Amino acid sequence: MENLSVCVFCGSSKGADGRFVQLARELGTELAIENFQLVYGGAQIGVMGAVADAALKKGGEVIGVIPEALSEREVAHPGLSELIVTSDMHERKRKMYSLADVFVALPGGMGTLEEIFEAATWTKLGMHEPKKYKPVVLLDEGQFWNPLKEFLDSLVNHGFVAPKNRTIVISSSSVGEAIAAIKEISKEIR
Repeated sequence: MENLSVCVFCGSSKGADGRFVQLARELGTELAIENFQLVYGGAQIGVMGAVADAALKKGGEVIGVIPEALSEREVAHPGLSELIVTSDMHERKRKMYSLADVFVALPGGMGTLEEIFEAATWTKLGMHEPKKYKPVVLLDEGQFWNPLKEFLDSLVNHGFVAPKNRTIVISSSSVGEAIAAIKEISKEIR
C-alpha cells in the first residue's frame, strides 16, 4: 500500500467537541502507520493541525496545500514534509485533488462540505487528473455525518443522484473502518 495518497478534508476550527480533534489525531497516526501520504489543507490549527501533527509525529509524509491569502489566517504549518502555497482556493483544491488517490472527510464546516461535494462530483464526471475513480470516505464516528448521508439518500430518492453514484460517498464508523475502506479502494484504483 506504499505511496497511496489520502487527502483529508477537515476544519481549521477544533469544533465544539474535543472528540473531533482526537479523531483527527487517530486518523493521522493510522495513515502514517500504514505509510499512506497525507494531503490536507496546510494549516497548523484546528482539526487540520491535529491530523497533520499526529501523522508527522509517527514519521508520516504530510503535504499541505494552502492559498496564499489563508497562509496567515489559518496559520500555515511550518513542519510539513512539503507545503504548497497556491494563488487561490480553486488552485488549492485542484492541487489537493490531483495529489490524492482517495478522500477522507473528518468533521468540518462549509469548506469541508464544499470539498466533499466537489470531489465527489469530479469523480462522477471523470474530471480528476489523473483520471481515476476517487471516492470520499466520511469518517462518521459519533454519527457526525448522519444528516449528510440522509440528504444524499434523499437526492437519490428524488432522482437527482443515480444510485450507482451514491456509492462515491461512503461512510465508516471508526478510524479502523476508514483505513480498511481505503485499503479496499486502493485495490480497485491501482
